Amino acid sequence: MAKIVGGFIVPHNPVMYFNPKGPSQQQSDSIYATYADMAKRIKELNADTAIIIGCDHYILYGTECLPQYVISTGEIEGPVDQLPGLKRAPIASHEALGTHISKVGFETGFDWTVGRSMNVDHSIGIPHHLMVKPNEGMKTVAVMLACGVDPYLPMKRAWELGEHIAEAVTRFSGNERIVVIGSGGISHHVGDERMGVVNPVFDKKILDAVASGDKATMLALTDEEILRDGGNGAMEIRTFTCAMAATGAHGGEVLNYEAVDSWITGMGFAELKVTEL
Repeated sequence: MAKIVGGFIVPHNPVMYFNPKGPSQQQSDSIYATYADMAKRIKELNADTAIIIGCDHYILYGTECLPQYVISTGEIEGPVDQLPGLKRAPIASHEALGTHISKVGFETGFDWTVGRSMNVDHSIGIPHHLMVKPNEGMKTVAVMLACGVDPYLPMKRAWELGEHIAEAVTRFSGNERIVVIGSGGISHHVGDERMGVVNPVFDKKILDAVASGDKATMLALTDEEILRDGGNGAMEIRTFTCAMAATGAHGGEVLNYEAVDSWITGMGFAELKVTEL
């Protein structure tokens, strides 16, 4: 039986690549060291597969098609929005697991959009590059949630989707050891008059909820509150919600937080506790 053996909450900030000298050297070193520590932790867990839960930035899907949630069931390539030092390339895909999760979803009330040949953006590409790729031989299932523009995936549905992923994994016939990575915010504003404003108070509220496995706090957040206190980029905390549910909401440990004004984002990292069956 396949099992989820670990989980992580991480940022996917492309400004890291465009403006590497923006923060202090200490801040930059601290952030990259945390990614490296997470990659080592994945190795310690003997994981062979990552389910990376990212989000659409209106890069992959536009006005002609706005799916609520997408899963890779075939080849994966990205990031399509190439970054300095992070070029578009194939990502080793676990096609069978992605297909299995989608089929279980169709049977149980989750109408996945499937990517049989799926391009991904930096929300998948950055955590893959910094955490998964250093562990040779690992495969990836990419999940994209509607977090970029209205209509947003409801927070409650993001939680339910995480529970569904966990249940589907237990029904997979392989012996895969899987880590779940929620890739997103926290506070940041994209393309509006508050761009560059980071809110550590909001970020602490979210990280505290992640660390305590606080479902009630996460699901009580309204879109209006998130937009007001965290910005339009903070709608990405849906990926945190999904990852929390997928790992059983046992809480976790905040590993690092940096409010990086020059990278326009509150950068939060946590490891999620998992109780293995």
